[in-house]
Amino acid sequence: MRQDVEIQTADGVAKAGLFAPTGPNASKAGVILYCDAFGPRPALYGMAERLADAGYFVLVPDLFYRAAPYGPFDTNAFNNEATRGVLRALLQATTQAMTAADTGAFLDALEKAGATGRIGTVGYCFGGGRALTAAATYPDGIAAAASFHGGNLASDAPDSPHRKAADIRGRVYVGMAGTDSSFPPAQSAKLAEALREADVDYVLENYVGMPHGWTVSDHSVYDAKGAERHWKRLLAFFEETLR
Repeated sequence: MRQDVEIQTADGVAKAGLFAPTGPNASKAGVILYCDAFGPRPALYGMAERLADAGYFVLVPDLFYRAAPYGPFDTNAFNNEATRGVLRALLQATTQAMTAADTGAFLDALEKAGATGRIGTVGYCFGGGRALTAAATYPDGIAAAASFHGGNLASDAPDSPHRKAADIRGRVYVGMAGTDSSFPPAQSAKLAEALREADVDYVLENYVGMPHGWTVSDHSVYDAKGAERHWKRLLAFFEETLR
């Protein structure tokens, strides 16, 4: 069951959904789930509930709280002329540095809630890079970082996550869409090189045939079979690393 909480950050108050672990597998481990471009919503809360059912404290923070109120956006927002520009401006205004700074408060909120064990991160689309950057920013606090159909993980941007690979001490898993213009093969190779040179324990997996956004149930490109494969990998990754 979701508990709505407010988290004080250096820039204001971020709302978040907090989920406590349930069932016989309940643990003290925690997970921060970084939203995709469309923000926190029922589809992502459902994913958080599944992680909580697997035994983890889960926090789903609003990464766009500085612009609140905004939206809400549905997953066709980029195809709608009225919302495309608004959404792009929101994404550009929410920098990697902002989310990295906020993550310190997110970690404190998880610990206060009872997550005193190991912490992992997982991000989707826009949030994929945030999950990796968090692991680099808080190497002593984050033991595992996962990204699914994350974009621009090894771009030319100064804040591209691959540039911080040397700071990561935890494990990394990256699940790539089979064809994804936001994370083409050249970026995949650059990310793998950076992680390997930094001696990071990592896996990059190509989900052949899966489009960008395939894991999230309210996306038009959602693929149930591919999503279950993602769940199998993610739960095993967290089980091995956080428990």
